[in-house]
Formats: sequence, C-alpha cells, structure tokens
Amino acid sequence: MVGRSKSPRRSPAARLGRSFGLLAALGIILVLAGIVGLIYVGVATLTTMLLFGWLLLIGGLVGLAQAIQSRGTNFFWLAVVVAALNIAAGVVVIRRPEASAAALTMFAALLFLAGGLFRLVGSVVVRGPQFGWTLLQGVIGLLLGILVLANWPHSSLYVIGTFFSLELLFDGLGLLAMGLGGRRVVDMVEGGRVA
Repeated sequence: MVGRSKSPRRSPAARLGRSFGLLAALGIILVLAGIVGLIYVGVATLTTMLLFGWLLLIGGLVGLAQAIQSRGTNFFWLAVVVAALNIAAGVVVIRRPEASAAALTMFAALLFLAGGLFRLVGSVVVRGPQFGWTLLQGVIGLLLGILVLANWPHSSLYVIGTFFSLELLFDGLGLLAMGLGGRRVVDMVEGGRVA
C-alpha cells in the first residue's frame, strides 16, 4: 500500500455518471422552483422582474467598462449609449417592478397576437404539410394574446410569473430526464464492459 494515494482515481465512466447525477439534481431543483413559482405566482412575477432589472443593470455596467476600455475604436459611442440604456432600464425595472411587469405583459400579449395572426394566415395561405399544427399554433397564440389583453393590467400580476415558472418546470423536467437517462446509459455501458 506504499505509494498508493488515499483517494483512488475515478474512472471516466464514474465521473460521467456523477456528472449526470448532478444534472438530475439540478433538474429536481428547477422543478421544485417551478412548482413553488406556480403556487406563488405574484411573488414569482416580482422576483422575475427584479432579476431582469439587476441583469440589465449589471450588463450595462459591464458594457460601460468595456466601452471605456475601447476608447479609441469606432464603436465607442455606440457602446456607451447601449450601456447607458441598459443601466437606465435596469434602474427603472428595479425601482418600479409592478409597472415594468405591466409593460412587459402588454408587450408579450401583442407578440402573442401578432405571432398567432401570422401563423394563422400563413398556414391558410401556404397549406404546407404541417397545416393543422401551424393553424392550431396560430389559434392558440391569438387566444392567449386576447386572454392576456382582456384582463390587462390585472393579468400582469401573474402572467410573467406563470411563464417563468413554467419555463423552470419544463427545463427542470428536461434536465432530470437527461440526467437519469444519461446515468442509465453509463450504467449499461459499464455493466456491459464488466461482463
């Protein structure tokens, strides 16, 4: 036992299996966060807006630092203007998250309406092989836009939080499935090699 290290070196398959296990654990955390967000949708909306505001503010500060480092280039002033807009938008979103959520909800509803209308008209005009699915997507987009707009500004209290929580939930389910499936494949490969 002389010269042997205390922690044996892991095989690549064991490290890969551990990585897939960590991926599954991250998936579980995201699923739980999505479920909690769907239960407390108002809190999820405000949290999302504050997170968005801080990301804008930090991104603007980083952009401003990069612009200052590139003072002699042609795009210096453009970088400064973009950084200043990000900083200003971040400050507004952080100071007024409810109003920002209302504005973002209105924008999302208009995007749903426009996207649904284009899909609906495009599916009828083109009549491609996916006609039925494209038509259904258009109808769902239109209905979603109408439902959000019909209840606006009250809908801004829950729309963004619901969408964000659903995104967390489905991303978490995808990561969980990938992690569990990957571990299963690694175990099958390892088992086949031992046999």
